[in-house]
Amino acid sequence: MKKVLILFVMAFAMNVAAQESVLLRLNYKKGDSYTMNMKMAQDMGTMMSMDMSMVMNQEITSVTGENYVSKMKISQISMDMSQGGNNMSYDSSKSEQELDAGGQAMKAQIGPMLSVVLTVKGNNLGEVSETTVEPNIPGAQDLTKQSSNVVYPKKVVRVGDTWTMTKSNQGMNMNFVYKVKSITKELVLLDVSGKVGGMAEGTISGDMKVDRNSGVQLHSNINMTMTVQGQEMITKMTVTMTKQ
Repeated sequence: MKKVLILFVMAFAMNVAAQESVLLRLNYKKGDSYTMNMKMAQDMGTMMSMDMSMVMNQEITSVTGENYVSKMKISQISMDMSQGGNNMSYDSSKSEQELDAGGQAMKAQIGPMLSVVLTVKGNNLGEVSETTVEPNIPGAQDLTKQSSNVVYPKKVVRVGDTWTMTKSNQGMNMNFVYKVKSITKELVLLDVSGKVGGMAEGTISGDMKVDRNSGVQLHSNINMTMTVQGQEMITKMTVTMTKQ
């Protein structure tokens, strides 16, 4: 009888774990503040390579029902680039005197982005309805698109469930597939896969760690291997979000 009871309890516990579900939503509160650290590396062999790091601050300025407004500002950028045998480096934390000629040239293009404030309007699914850039510096909006949120499904998800999201950027169509790997009291772990089409052809792989309560993506690794005009390009991006 005792053995039967133990087996029943184990089976019940396993069934409860299997049925664990979560409704993924961005549960922002007015005044919430986050720091995003992004690192991106692109490699096209001898043709071109680039390593970039960016720190961005985000503040939730209002929350009304399912909708929110946030302001985002880049606080630091560094970039190392090699193209056609020429190496250039830029670090926004360095003074003009500490930069070489290549770094000063990059500063003229990238430096103004540090003054940009992005206002983003979206909903708790992660769908962005409007983005404004002040001042409207060319390239600023494209740079920050790298940090776009995942759009969550409308229904609850369980371990093993999947959903898809498509994002277009610079002539490329990126079709993401998100699969729920595990659910705990604090976290939802996702596996990421997908395909790239359009001006580039390739595959997507990675993983993501989501805070179960807030819906914020705390950590993500996204890898893309693509062929662009016959040349292979490998992109690796890591993003970490920290609440302040």
